[in-house]
Amino acid sequence: MQFRTDLEKNEYLRLDPRACKAADSRGRKDPEEKCQFRTDFQRDRDRIVHSKAFRRLMHKTQVFLSPEGDHYRTRLTHTLEVAQVARTIARILNYNEDLTEAIALGHDLGHTPFGHSGEAVLNRIYPGGFKHNEQSLRVVDRLEETSKRTGLNLTEEVRNGILCHSGDLKAFTLEGQIVGISDRIAYINHDIDDAIRGGVLSPDDLPAEDIKVLGSTHSSRINNLIRDLAENSSGRDEIRQSTEFREALMDLRRFMFRNVYNSQKVKDVEDLEKVERIVESLYGYYLDRPEEMPEFYFRIAEDDGPAAAARDYVSGMTDHFASALYGVLFEGKMPEQRGVI
Repeated sequence: MQFRTDLEKNEYLRLDPRACKAADSRGRKDPEEKCQFRTDFQRDRDRIVHSKAFRRLMHKTQVFLSPEGDHYRTRLTHTLEVAQVARTIARILNYNEDLTEAIALGHDLGHTPFGHSGEAVLNRIYPGGFKHNEQSLRVVDRLEETSKRTGLNLTEEVRNGILCHSGDLKAFTLEGQIVGISDRIAYINHDIDDAIRGGVLSPDDLPAEDIKVLGSTHSSRINNLIRDLAENSSGRDEIRQSTEFREALMDLRRFMFRNVYNSQKVKDVEDLEKVERIVESLYGYYLDRPEEMPEFYFRIAEDDGPAAAARDYVSGMTDHFASALYGVLFEGKMPEQRGVI
């Protein structure tokens, strides 16, 4: 049998000196008795996988709202692809795969229904704005609960990695930095794949100079980006790409925003006005009537205010749940027996 203490000792023997070791964790906000068999980072990963917010990612949009086909990404499959890319990089560099995976699996728990379109609406109407990385941290700290605790009580390393996976924030662990770049590598490439599948793009539309650097196929781009990142990060105190690959990837990202994420063609197909109407209407409804939210969110309204509770409730909804609830509240439709969040 292999116990937690054995795993912790093996990390010192096996991992790079720069890697974050579970035994050196900054710990949890509320101290707990250690698990006999799992390190703290393994335990964090398991808590995330068993959370309700993680399960709901299966029914949240990545890019396309109502794709006709079974092979388009959802927020859950995106999360799994990020975890795969990040773990591969951590393994190559001999960093902590358990920590890397836990951060990757938790990084998007706070994402809204209807993808970035839903996030943009909440960012506009919620006082102070809305950022999904901040909401992901709130999910693991406050919105998930069990009979034993409020929140998942994750280690500081995982919490920091979740918060710092996007924007200009930089995680204090190398594993967290890996997830931040892996997120970008994964979503740009799989969104290209989905956009081509949906007829929004053709392979010939992709910017030739960027493709020349990164690769002409989905698998070659992923492989080349991982190799470049590993080669430029090995032996360093930060995770970095070469200038050539970083600039090509960022240019490809700008291309995707122009031609897919903010494309009029996509907007015409996706009916984004309906997304705005649903999110704004549900938020406004529960802002004025916090007592009509489930008891858990009503308690949040009492503690943190109706605006925070309405934000938490609406942002946690799946696409289908939000659409169905809008139909009941504003279109007089009969409620469906699909549960509540």
